Amino acid sequence: MKKKLIAVMVAASMTASLAACGSSAGTTTTTGAAETTAQAAETGSAAETSAASAETTEAAKDAKETSGEMPDGTGKKIGIITDTGGVHDGSFNQSAWEGLQRAQKDMGIEAQYLESKTDADYIPNIEAFVDEDYDMIICVGYALADALKQEAEANPDVQFAIIDDASLADEPNVTSLTFEQSQASYLVGYVAGKTTKTNKVGFVLGMSTDIMNQFGYGYVAGVLDANPDATVLQNNANSFSDTAAGKTAATQMITNGADVIFHAAGGTGLGVIEACNEAGIWAIGVDSDQSSLAPEHVLTSAMKRVDNAVYDVSKETVEGKLSGGVKVYSLADEGVDLAPTTNNIDPAVLSEVQEIKQQIIDGKITVPKTKEEFEAKYGNVYELDD
Repeated sequence: MKKKLIAVMVAASMTASLAACGSSAGTTTTTGAAETTAQAAETGSAAETSAASAETTEAAKDAKETSGEMPDGTGKKIGIITDTGGVHDGSFNQSAWEGLQRAQKDMGIEAQYLESKTDADYIPNIEAFVDEDYDMIICVGYALADALKQEAEANPDVQFAIIDDASLADEPNVTSLTFEQSQASYLVGYVAGKTTKTNKVGFVLGMSTDIMNQFGYGYVAGVLDANPDATVLQNNANSFSDTAAGKTAATQMITNGADVIFHAAGGTGLGVIEACNEAGIWAIGVDSDQSSLAPEHVLTSAMKRVDNAVYDVSKETVEGKLSGGVKVYSLADEGVDLAPTTNNIDPAVLSEVQEIKQQIIDGKITVPKTKEEFEAKYGNVYELDD
């Protein structure tokens, strides 16, 4: 039965996200078992983002777009399905929505999102967009892979994309958008290793999977290459939407002497940043430039340009140039990188990190992204993959 989506305007600041990360903003409507929140393209805006984030998005737009007239996407409908972190996670769900909003502005597409409160919402949310004849449905996060596989096979004429998953590469109507997140994590790890005064740094993971552990391998490798005397305290929060769990994990690390903590935990990481801000130590953000959440205490962020990936696949949809398969974004194409906000990094360290970055691009440094690669050089010091 065709579900009718009710479009609502959502206005939520990042501050509100900190207080109620992952909660549904605006009006919700129940679709089967799924509570969904729909954001209409006509509103032209979802969450109000920080000035820094807006500047980053604009800079990315200038860098990514070539000269010439943009394709006309009038009448094309493209939607994103979030994971349980929600569109206001200050991380990759929000970045995906910002990329789709940019595509809406530039190409005139109809853009909309549906938030997933639990895993049970994934299939109903995907089916809602299928029933509304969407031209492209983008699933944000590997957690949606099983649901997407079922729906892609049931709807072979519908085009889909998924962030952070390559397991559906053989599905002809699925484009997989993946990132060398270990590379960006290595860079922020190097910054952490050079910045710590206590020789203790922390890492909070949202969930232990092969993809998510790439953050950990890169970060710990970067820390140890910068500072062999450093110890990395580690915690798996086992959630991307539990702000309290993130804050508890970070607080324990701070008690144990950590003075720099990196999170790769989506909305859970907002609690990590909150704890670091309250304790007056350094936090390192993820996926987007999270400096606006605590300007005096976010050292840097490991950026993953989900916004660019969503923009690119939207443009290919409008142009009719979708090729499917797996697309990989890396340091070489600015798909991952340090955040542009660098004022809290010591200039000498920043200069050194820029040299390290070029060595990674040139292939002179290989960043580990599997357990085998990591342990071959560093031993069994990464604890979250057991």
